[in-house]
Amino acid sequence: MTHDTEITTLETLLDSVRTLFHDGDEAHLREFLGRYDDDDSTPDIFGLDTLKRSVRTAAIAYDEIGLKRDGIIAIMLYRGVLLGIFSNEEVRDHFGSGVADIVGGIAKVQSLYEKTPTISSENFKNLLLSFAEDMRVILIMIADRVNLMREIKDCDNVVAVRKASEEASYLYAPLAHKLGLYKLKSELEDLSLKYLEHDAYYHIKEKLNATKESRDNYITQFIVPIQQKLEQQGLKFHIKGRTKSIHSIWQKMKKQKCPFEGVYDLFAIRIILDSAPEKEKMDCWQVYSIVTDMYQPNPKRLRDWLSVPKSNGYESLHITVLGPEQKWVEVQIRTERMDDIAEHGLAAHWRYKGVKATEGGMDEWLASIRAAMEAGDDLEIMDQFKTSMYEKEIYVFTPKGDIQKLSAGATVLDFAFHIHSKVGCQCTGAKVNGKVVNMRHELHSGDQVQIVTSAQQKPKREWLQIVRTSRAKAKIRLALKETFVKEISITKEMIERRLKNRKMDFDEAVIQQLVKKMGIKEVSDFYRQVADGTLDIQNVIDKYQEIRNAKTAQAQGTAMPQPAGEQEHRSASEFVLRDDVSRSSSGGHSDVLVIDQRQKGIDYTLANCCHPIYGDEIFGFVTVSGGIKIHRCDCPNAPELHKRFGYRIVDAAWSGKGQSQYSITLRVVGNDDIGIVSNITSLISKDERIMMRSINIDSHDGLFSGNLVVNIDDTNRLEQLIRKLKTIKGVKQVTRI
Repeated sequence: MTHDTEITTLETLLDSVRTLFHDGDEAHLREFLGRYDDDDSTPDIFGLDTLKRSVRTAAIAYDEIGLKRDGIIAIMLYRGVLLGIFSNEEVRDHFGSGVADIVGGIAKVQSLYEKTPTISSENFKNLLLSFAEDMRVILIMIADRVNLMREIKDCDNVVAVRKASEEASYLYAPLAHKLGLYKLKSELEDLSLKYLEHDAYYHIKEKLNATKESRDNYITQFIVPIQQKLEQQGLKFHIKGRTKSIHSIWQKMKKQKCPFEGVYDLFAIRIILDSAPEKEKMDCWQVYSIVTDMYQPNPKRLRDWLSVPKSNGYESLHITVLGPEQKWVEVQIRTERMDDIAEHGLAAHWRYKGVKATEGGMDEWLASIRAAMEAGDDLEIMDQFKTSMYEKEIYVFTPKGDIQKLSAGATVLDFAFHIHSKVGCQCTGAKVNGKVVNMRHELHSGDQVQIVTSAQQKPKREWLQIVRTSRAKAKIRLALKETFVKEISITKEMIERRLKNRKMDFDEAVIQQLVKKMGIKEVSDFYRQVADGTLDIQNVIDKYQEIRNAKTAQAQGTAMPQPAGEQEHRSASEFVLRDDVSRSSSGGHSDVLVIDQRQKGIDYTLANCCHPIYGDEIFGFVTVSGGIKIHRCDCPNAPELHKRFGYRIVDAAWSGKGQSQYSITLRVVGNDDIGIVSNITSLISKDERIMMRSINIDSHDGLFSGNLVVNIDDTNRLEQLIRKLKTIKGVKQVTRI
């Protein structure tokens, strides 16, 4: 504080805000600020004096935002904390926890810039808001950026100026807009345009300056007759004429692809009435009648938010009329109350101008902040507005600085599967902020996460208890299913190799008898137990050999008769076709073709027209080539085949329990509800013995219909699946094709 200009600036600020301070605040503040003089290492890429910049930022925050004691002191001190001139604990001891928390919040937000190069992303904006917690941190950053944009006009560092301008345009201006800080928002946009689009900015500015006199004259010419008419009607009012900002004009020129002269609505006239609440609408429509009697209106440009206000509460009547010199002029008619709401945030232009809101919760939260600001109350209540909406989501960084959004409570394993299924399946842990943690570690906003993987790692069923997101759970179930299928294949190959070493062939029928003899319900469970070592492979091979030997002896007539319920497989040469006569004469007792995946000597295939599966009533149809097509008895082609080719029809039946999966198509119809496809796929993924092949959904007039192709074991499981699908909300009909 050695320069007179600095002292004068500081003294001016202190004079303005002295009433905000507590006893001893000013003395402590001067003591802290005096330490800036002893610091020679202040890095300042823009060449701005640190103390001077703090003072001017504080002035903006006080005059144009309305920050009070804690916010002003935090602005004066936070740079000193970031530079290490004094500690945050010293700030807490001298100025209280409120100031220290704001300073700490600013320090946390500043750290985000070091982690990510993608500051322009919407996720970064949301992370910034959630990380700040106290909204005064964001307000201070906006004020600081406004001051910075005012100061950098003489900076020689072109790269730094451009970066600061880009951040002001895509980050700070939208935030100011959402918070109802319209003047600061327009200033940030105009100054950003000045540095980013130098020629366009000065072109528009020069045009505006050149036309200012004629524009002012035109506005006067336009409003004087209106003013006289309104006064004659005894209305209390005032009229404002406003010119669009340079940035707004530039955006319109780009959108309409026209020169400056082609932007006809460079200004708008606002008629603001002083009306009693019960007479507001009547007075506004009276003014509308007066204006449209004097100037020809454009009915296509009428915007009546008076009769039906916008959802955000905005009320006004907008008309466009043809004024003198055949120029179109926009006229906005509203009352003092409506104007106060529209201008100061409760209905906020940040929404009705079309700025996209990322989350409904975000809008409501910012609206509550803005309402508190506009109430004119002490902004110290800002510490009550914590980002509770972000209890539902967090934002974390990848090692490259990209930001990923996850549900609150997400673990390292959730993040791994969010990145990629392969990364998730091979995840063994992670480094979070440089510290090694396990896959159960819960993540928080701002964490930088590097997943540690191993090629030997495999997904485990207990992982379903670790993850919190439905996306990760679905991927784990799918990975478990794929792993299970792969393990079965590997286990079967291992058994086949062991059998080959003993000079034996692999026979699925023998395996089935072996499984039954061992008391295991499903063949898949048998393979799983062999794979994980629950069943000794050597013992399995020995028992397989016993059953095979017994079966061989039975075939040679030396063994016990075949148990009831087990049907001997017969070769095609023994099979006798039936015609209509033999069927009637035989009383229905005829040879039956046994369908089994290991069947030898018979060339058969499953018909594509009806896709029979285990459990369906079936028949065989002998083709011209000599093979046999297996059809369902209720196949659409069955009546025609029986009628024209009855002599080529053979009875058929399934042998034992089906060991294969069959492809079937289901037709699903229902209401086009949000998440319907996700609900269907989630239900199917929970059953390891059903594999989804494809899903194709079409939507029309609020209804959806589509085909679902799955691999399934038998009709029992098919019926269970259809019943489950019908329980999904929105599903009206499920039929097999």
